[in-house]
Amino acid sequence: MIKYYEINEQTAKLANNINSLNIYVEGSATKEYRNLVDNVYKTVEKISEEKPHLAEKAEGMADRYSRKLAEYYNAYYRNEASCPSILVSGRANFPVRKKEKQNNRRESLNKEWRYLNDYVKKIENLLTMRQPILSNDEKAIELLRDKIEKLEAEQAKMKAVNAYYRKNKTLEGCSELTAKQIKEIELSMEDSFNYEKKPFMSFQLSNNNAVIRNTKKRLEKLLRVKEDGTCEKENRFFKVVENTELMRLQLIFEGKPEPEVRGILKSNGFKWSPRNMCWQRQLTENAGISVKRVIDELENLEINQQSEPETAV
Repeated sequence: MIKYYEINEQTAKLANNINSLNIYVEGSATKEYRNLVDNVYKTVEKISEEKPHLAEKAEGMADRYSRKLAEYYNAYYRNEASCPSILVSGRANFPVRKKEKQNNRRESLNKEWRYLNDYVKKIENLLTMRQPILSNDEKAIELLRDKIEKLEAEQAKMKAVNAYYRKNKTLEGCSELTAKQIKEIELSMEDSFNYEKKPFMSFQLSNNNAVIRNTKKRLEKLLRVKEDGTCEKENRFFKVVENTELMRLQLIFEGKPEPEVRGILKSNGFKWSPRNMCWQRQLTENAGISVKRVIDELENLEINQQSEPETAV
């Protein structure tokens, strides 16, 4: 469902009337805003159809875009309404300083406009680019299995096409390929870089095979971690939670750590999570090593603080 935010038509009309001789068309500012939002939601619809696991993320991004775009438009019209054009008001008693202030504000609004355009591209990238499979995604195991299946199908296809070409010395009639694919591969084979002169070169097969192996290893590792389940350990500094549901290694302190402690945590890759009320990083083997390093550094910090001479009062 498309979510729109309010555009101040009164301010938009005033901005038009003091800067242009054209008559303002009622509702035109809202219409322009909604057209841009509609285009983004069309992309979201495609994402929902083609990449359903990214649908929720895309909808959240689209809502943010819609809200930020409305904020931009309202800020833009407020600024344009703050000072008239000299062509409309004339030179007599023209507020030069106010115009300078308006122009400076235009520069910052232009940056916001560029940010919004880049944000639209990020939403489009969800559809057009391969997205990394995050371990904390609730569908990560399913997605990894699907990825392996597709990679193995691609490997089998490349081998079958190469075998067909070896036997027939042509790709015509190859059932594995469409007419368009045959044409694209033939053009590729004519390229001087295709030194093996076959549809799919050896490095393509070996690279794809390596990705299959690595993806399988990642799946096996993730399955083992999930099977172990969430576990907790405590030391005298904090509680350690290996959260396999979120795939995060979490450190929970009693109260807010001192600045020196926070510095140690940050230098070891831990970030504060307001949502989970803990310091955390991705659950990996390196994260376990980082915990040991944090404990060592906290022990050294404690020793140094104890050895510091007390300041005389």
